[in-house]
Amino acid sequence: METTEHGPMNLDREPRPPESRGGGPGDSEHEFSAIKKPKTIEQMLRREKREEAKEEDRPALRQHHENEVPPEDRIPPRMDEWMDKLRERIGLEFNFDVQVRQMTFGDRETALLFISSLTKDPSLTEIVKRLTFLEPQSLSHDALESFFTYYLPAVQVRKSQSMSEMINDVMMGNSAFYVDGEDTVLLIDAKQYPNRNPEEPALEKVVRGSRDGFVETLLVNVALIRRRLRDPKLRFEILKVGTRTQTDVAIGYIEDIADRKLVESVRDKIQAVNIDGIPLADKQLEEMTVKTGWNPFPLVRYSERPDVVAAHLLDGSVTVIVDTSPSIMLLPTTYFDLIQHAEENRQSPTIGTYLRWVRFFGMLASVFLLPLWFLYAQNPQLRPEWLWFIGVNEKGDLPLILQFILVELGLDLLRLASVHTPAPLVTAMSLISAILIGDIAVQTGLFVNEVILYMAVAAVGMFATPSYELGFANRIVRLVLLVATFLFNAEGFVVGSTVIFVWLALMRSFNAPFMWPLVPFNANALIGVIFRRPIPRSKFRPSINRSRDNSKQPV
Repeated sequence: METTEHGPMNLDREPRPPESRGGGPGDSEHEFSAIKKPKTIEQMLRREKREEAKEEDRPALRQHHENEVPPEDRIPPRMDEWMDKLRERIGLEFNFDVQVRQMTFGDRETALLFISSLTKDPSLTEIVKRLTFLEPQSLSHDALESFFTYYLPAVQVRKSQSMSEMINDVMMGNSAFYVDGEDTVLLIDAKQYPNRNPEEPALEKVVRGSRDGFVETLLVNVALIRRRLRDPKLRFEILKVGTRTQTDVAIGYIEDIADRKLVESVRDKIQAVNIDGIPLADKQLEEMTVKTGWNPFPLVRYSERPDVVAAHLLDGSVTVIVDTSPSIMLLPTTYFDLIQHAEENRQSPTIGTYLRWVRFFGMLASVFLLPLWFLYAQNPQLRPEWLWFIGVNEKGDLPLILQFILVELGLDLLRLASVHTPAPLVTAMSLISAILIGDIAVQTGLFVNEVILYMAVAAVGMFATPSYELGFANRIVRLVLLVATFLFNAEGFVVGSTVIFVWLALMRSFNAPFMWPLVPFNANALIGVIFRRPIPRSKFRPSINRSRDNSKQPV
């Protein structure tokens, strides 16, 4: 662009019309009119076309919606018929919390349908108070459109001509605004669920880090995630599961990171669920979608920490949030995902690696320590010389295998008792029961000291497992190996361990190998499992997620 003494000169600008180039003062008005008139006419024509399109589309859209709604499901235009359907379908006047507030606004009879236990009273009170100022002449011939466009002081309002849709919305806490003579209602989002404040999760505590955890309200959980992930590509798709419970289920993922096939697979599995309800929330949904059957190992990871979920979303995972549940499912998952903990990433790489190794040792001890000790105790000839101390000094009155099984059952009994014991008495009951029962059992000769010792070490390793479900699965594996070792000695231990490993290697979680990166082998990813890498060296997302954008630190 060239510049003159009068300013920049755009050489690419189109030349003005010849009639607008006059130089006299009287030609200035003609010049401006010649330039602006075509643009003004074009704007007027566009505006007229938009207004005509609106007028033409309004009945067309209404007819379109009417065609979509079956005749038997349409909202009746008469107030008494509408009330009769409410009495028949949702028990109006039988349910104490199903309320209908009938009032007259601007000489039109209206009714406000809501459930008092799920509704914000201040919001509805404000709406009613504002509508009482309407005069009869305020409403046009289309009263519902006037309420929707001008007079209803609510943020989230939409129209519906379906009786089923209206009832479903009311059952989830929304309110329905009905105008006599209209076959459409206005659905107002004024719900308020009973909830609790975010607290630190009991199963995923950290020394350093955030202290907020998920609650039983879906919207609060989504807000906790969005607070940490302000990515505009973050998506939360809402679905409903259960013909009777109509439970809200949200699928969360980052659009340009998550694998589309994975998202579609999760969505299709949830939409295919055909059940009357999932009052137990995510666990029932897991069994209906993943279909683990009698498999004790968890094929999804549960987390109650928003920072953990946000980190997995950035790695390309897909989350499933179920309303009324304080935990969130992470998909897909592997065995090594289940043994990671947020505390490792809150410490330096050296300390995090050390904590990870200690946890690995505890988990291995919880699975293999008892079967190995039982194998060497029953077969001293197999024991290496440097393990001379392994064995039984004094045999009890019961066989060793029976002692182990009784101690296993006793630990589970103590755990169940601690769950059902009032909180102020849990610590005292646990200590007294463990010390008295263990000491008395040894003194009476029922158990030997070694059984109590090694079982205690195995129990500590189980409690050190980050995943609650994986800890119980490892306990089942320990019992299987104990029984196999008792029946077949060394062959039983080796064959049992091999069968369980092959079984785990053949498992898949949403088409992802459960034992990745060990099977199939991925050296770089396996090093990342064994060592807690510094953040600058963690440049790529796990390949198991098949993320669309593999780089975490783009150049």
